[in-house]
Amino acid sequence: MLDRLDVPIVQAPLAGGASTPALAAAVSGAGGLGFVAAGYRTPDALADDVARTRELTDRPFGVNVFAPTGAPASPDAVRRYADALRPLAEAAGAKLGEPRFDDDAFAAKVDLLVAEPPAVVSFTFGCPPAETIERVRRAGAAVWVTVTGPEEAEQAAAAGADALVAQGVEAGGHRGAFADSDDRVDYGLLALLALVRARVDLPLVASGGIATGRSVAGVLAAGAAAAQVGTAFMRCPEAGTSAPHREALASSRPTGLTRAFSGRLARGIVNRLQAEHSEAAPLAYPEVHHVTAPLRAHARKAGDADLINLWAGQAHELAREVPAAELVATLAAEARDALAQAAERAGAGAR
Repeated sequence: MLDRLDVPIVQAPLAGGASTPALAAAVSGAGGLGFVAAGYRTPDALADDVARTRELTDRPFGVNVFAPTGAPASPDAVRRYADALRPLAEAAGAKLGEPRFDDDAFAAKVDLLVAEPPAVVSFTFGCPPAETIERVRRAGAAVWVTVTGPEEAEQAAAAGADALVAQGVEAGGHRGAFADSDDRVDYGLLALLALVRARVDLPLVASGGIATGRSVAGVLAAGAAAAQVGTAFMRCPEAGTSAPHREALASSRPTGLTRAFSGRLARGIVNRLQAEHSEAAPLAYPEVHHVTAPLRAHARKAGDADLINLWAGQAHELAREVPAAELVATLAAEARDALAQAAERAGAGAR
């Protein structure tokens, strides 16, 4: 699949609001690979999104699915955290949701994608069993797995993945690790690409903090087959990004890692909720996600950026407010120029 792209640019799935069929279709139509996010969507809503994307483009696109991992969290830990959030919600005039553990309708979504396969099905939060990967491949879709370390890369390769999305710690949104833990190792993107390449011989899609063509060139030079760009697409008009989120992306505010919104580690622009509640947030995904979902929905509608998850990569201030197709073309042109300039410098050094 990667060798059939006109430009080596993949749109990150952007589950939770920014993902739209219009964005995926625009990126694919410009020669990259757009993605539809299955995460947090019901199977019926996902089917509608896939159908709408096919109406908008005849180019290949992918669908990203959350792989089920982990086990239910301690109910007491989740309850204590909800109690800590309750005054914040009440002050905002919002309610908290009920915690629950689920697998985001994984089996039903896989069934749907096997019946109507897109060009790529990618998995994050874990590596599905080899039988599931083979089933998706037999249906006609390439299978990609997101990895955050070399051991995960070896596991995904052994399970039959066609390509790996190497996600550096710079990336915005949820970490795609197979297991969220406090004793994790956080690899920067360039180190991760080198370590994974030394362990497995699969095409790599580099993800994390890529917002300019020079960054695209950098990961291509480091051995990636393509660059996955997420935050940089969130200011495009085709994206479903909320107004307060768009405003935060245009700022130079710092990002940080947090479990405050979902119970799973993610990178977002630091706001009040993240600053005040990250330390107490338990390892409890998706229970915490369901607890905070009504609060976040209320805050988005009210335009309150202090109570929503402002997912963003570390280079978010470099995101441009331009149509997605224009951004793809610009990134590709910038990458070509940067690679040519680097080749000249390398040649001059050799002389």
